[in-house]
Amino acid sequence: MSNFSEQTLQPWQADLPTYADPQSQALIQRCLAGEDAAYVTLYNEYGGMIYRLCMSLLQNREDAEEVLQDSFEYAFRRLDQYDANKSAFKTWLYRIAVSRCHNKRRRKWLPTFSLSQLINQGQDVTDIEAPSPAEMMQLTEKQQVVWAAIQALSDKLRETAVLRYYEGFSFVEIGQILGIPTKTAESRMRLAHNALRKALAEQIEP
Repeated sequence: MSNFSEQTLQPWQADLPTYADPQSQALIQRCLAGEDAAYVTLYNEYGGMIYRLCMSLLQNREDAEEVLQDSFEYAFRRLDQYDANKSAFKTWLYRIAVSRCHNKRRRKWLPTFSLSQLINQGQDVTDIEAPSPAEMMQLTEKQQVVWAAIQALSDKLRETAVLRYYEGFSFVEIGQILGIPTKTAESRMRLAHNALRKALAEQIEP
């Protein structure tokens, strides 16, 4: 029989909110208690995935790094406002990052990479672990074509496609991140899927 009991829980753990992740909640509590190391750990836990999201949406390394730092600075300043009864911490962070990407796009015109540019630069952020330059150059031609097709989508459809295909979020979570109804997220995904099927049918032979 396990020796674990309710008495071993911290007070905030006894009745975790709906979307609470115990590990993240523990780190958040340590941050709110003023522990600097907890902020570093929280950043290390989520920084990679937020950077990948920013690169996916902005397609510019410097802009992605700037938005990454801006997103965490904002999140850490408002950490006490995060409500685990409304969304998961990861969803909350993604919502902040997507909003910051919107702001960055409004301030700066960012051209979409053509397929030739993508091939030449070898840039890809679809892997969970950050790929090395050598690994980025080893993308297959089909992977490059798919990524270029995603970048050719409108901003709204690209955001939905990236969150669905590359981040694996449900439509409910995508709706929370983008601030839209679940049905709207589903509708955007259908439009993105149809657009990608059409584009890829023209560029990739069976």
